[in-house]
Amino acid sequence: MISPKNKSKSKPSWINSIPFNYGWIIVVVAWLGMFMSGPGQTFVVAIFVDPIIEDTGWSRTTVSAVYSAGSICAFVGAFIAGRAFDKFGARIVLIAVAALFGLATVLMGQVTHPAHLFLGFWGIRSLGQTALSMVSTSTVNVWFVRLRGRATAITSLAAPVSEIALPPLIYLLIISNGWRSTWVILGIAIWIVLLPPAILLVRRTPESVGLKPDMGRKDVLQLKESQTGVQEDNWTSKQAMKTKAFWLLIFAGTAGSLIGTAMTFHHMSLMNSRGIANTEATLILSLTAAVGVFSTILTGYLLDKMPNRFILAAGQIMLMASMAWTFLIQDLWHAAIYGIFTGMTQGLIYTTMIVIFPNYFGRKHLGTIMGVATIGMVVSSGLGPLPFGALYEISNNYDLAIISFLPLPALCALAAVFASPPKLKSQ
Repeated sequence: MISPKNKSKSKPSWINSIPFNYGWIIVVVAWLGMFMSGPGQTFVVAIFVDPIIEDTGWSRTTVSAVYSAGSICAFVGAFIAGRAFDKFGARIVLIAVAALFGLATVLMGQVTHPAHLFLGFWGIRSLGQTALSMVSTSTVNVWFVRLRGRATAITSLAAPVSEIALPPLIYLLIISNGWRSTWVILGIAIWIVLLPPAILLVRRTPESVGLKPDMGRKDVLQLKESQTGVQEDNWTSKQAMKTKAFWLLIFAGTAGSLIGTAMTFHHMSLMNSRGIANTEATLILSLTAAVGVFSTILTGYLLDKMPNRFILAAGQIMLMASMAWTFLIQDLWHAAIYGIFTGMTQGLIYTTMIVIFPNYFGRKHLGTIMGVATIGMVVSSGLGPLPFGALYEISNNYDLAIISFLPLPALCALAAVFASPPKLKSQ
């Protein structure tokens, strides 16, 4: 077994006087990061789609194509943030990402041309949906090993809470202030919420302040000299990419990213096509997020108890159920059941995808490994909205799009089942 080394030496710190595991403070900061990634997430962008179309006169296909292009190009954020995370640590990278994400969000309110819209979507998707989410969860994964599932679940709760809170709030802001001013308000909020805790509270690793994963200062002092705390294998990115499990996991995550993003991006239109008004459709988003809270807590507990790949496969099955149910939506209660299925899917797939890579490949090179893995998820998420939008304009409903993509989660479930944990060969 290899214990992760850190270039920074352990120095006396006020953190050592805290009577509990400082990792839980890291979880709080990461929670805020996940929550404030909302303006870069599809569930927030979806609220802006119709106002942008109505104000600019651009077609749904144009906006969908621009969003898809910006989302695909967001892999740049994953690659840069992942490598920077390993080189400079969470504190510096989180500060930089938060500052730039706030700026990109403010500039979204200034777009006047599809090219500007592409740059805006590229910015908020690269920095919010990709970099900020990855840095937040990776920081928690560095501070926890044995309790990783539960710590990640708590952090991941920020996503459904954000999905509950932000859509109705943003909907009201758009009605009151217009969509352009709303983007500016969101950008300023990102700076206010994220920059102070990133500067004051985040530390690179537990080892850098004399601690160990899952342990407070008291626990570390009680260790015998021969003990080193939790042990784990640590793979380099090159070693990880040579394993079958790495690529099976990346493929297993594509259905949730591609289909989930597409159906969230077109959520308002999808609900309208089934006779559900905008106000009720917005409430379904919040219901989805509320169920996601329960699903995330449940998934976090299960991840510490059973093989992660089976939980990921269960998420794909739930995704298929969610897609199939759309054909039955005629009343509000039908839409509510769709929201429940979707919320369960989000917790099962997304929480597992965050935890399974550090569980398989360790902490030392996690930034680079997650950067590569996130590229697959980001590209697949970018590929979803355009075909769904184009197929809608061809058939005037979403049935063809859903039928066309229904086999993908079945294939992803099989990939997850076959992604057994790899074994690191002794050097």
